[in-house]
Amino acid sequence: MKNSRLKQRHPAGLRVVALGGGTGLSTLLRGLKEHVIRRSDQRLIPDRPIADLAAIVTVTDDGGSSGRLRRENRMLPPGDIRNCMVALSKDEALLSLLFQYRFYAGRGLRGHNFGNLFLAALTHVTGDFAEAVRVSSKVLAIRGRIFPSTLSNVHLVATLADGTRVQGETRISRSQVPIRKIELNPRRVRPLSKAIEAIQQADLILMGPGSLYTSVIPNLLIPEIAHAIARSKAPRVYIANLMTQPGETTHYALSDHLRAIQNHVRGRIIDAVVANRKPVSPEVARRYRAQGATPVLLDRDKILKMKVRLITGNLLEEHGVIRHNSALLARLLVEQFLLASRRH
Repeated sequence: MKNSRLKQRHPAGLRVVALGGGTGLSTLLRGLKEHVIRRSDQRLIPDRPIADLAAIVTVTDDGGSSGRLRRENRMLPPGDIRNCMVALSKDEALLSLLFQYRFYAGRGLRGHNFGNLFLAALTHVTGDFAEAVRVSSKVLAIRGRIFPSTLSNVHLVATLADGTRVQGETRISRSQVPIRKIELNPRRVRPLSKAIEAIQQADLILMGPGSLYTSVIPNLLIPEIAHAIARSKAPRVYIANLMTQPGETTHYALSDHLRAIQNHVRGRIIDAVVANRKPVSPEVARRYRAQGATPVLLDRDKILKMKVRLITGNLLEEHGVIRHNSALLARLLVEQFLLASRRH
């Protein structure tokens, strides 16, 4: 019934919203953009069922180039948004390479990305960070829309298992003590209205992959965003990380990730989880284990007891580092949640 209603509402294609930050969100978007309906398409192509792809990006980064621009220019951190713009760009050719270019010399310039500086300049010219993102997106001809989750200057505050409180995404990521709770400071911030509208209109809502406490959960700490997801009739899907993160999620099984998300929001917001089933090669596993990271355990019984649908696939890609295979992940999501809805 639900799928039938969604198909009638968007006969030309379906709307997808992805929430997150860091490299995880850009990896997901890079695969999904290939399934977005293009202007040149004269008819609905089966493997391009997405009419609208919207990314809602966390804005709590306080490290590197983004952190410097945030402190010195009193603006939102541009790094994660820049990565998403490049991931969604039409061909990731010269302009995309330019936006990712990092200066390695020059007093004041060293360590900055050109794309970050471009967004900083546009923010000052337009007087509005969201408008700067919109204009930059047009320059890169992206296949989708990108929204910061809020325009407020927010920071993350973590309460650790030993009761210690740690402020700032960078310091939280470096902590080796388990995290009990994560909060925003200030706690009550207004979301971008277009981000809420995108969630309300979505036919599929995706969360992750990415750092659990510093990329995935921060967007959900904005009450209106969590409330909009909880009220949505669309499938709400968590994309599991491939590996645990030292400190943040040491010894976490997949059910622990799901439980941590639900403990930070009111109402149920996850219907299904997508996870990798392809084994990590022994050599790479040893290297990650030496750094305190291990593959996320798929504890199926506990996940099923949480009444969450589990979907697995061979989603792993190894090139010295472990990443999701963008194309395979996107194809799995399209087949399981978008094309399936059309068949009903």
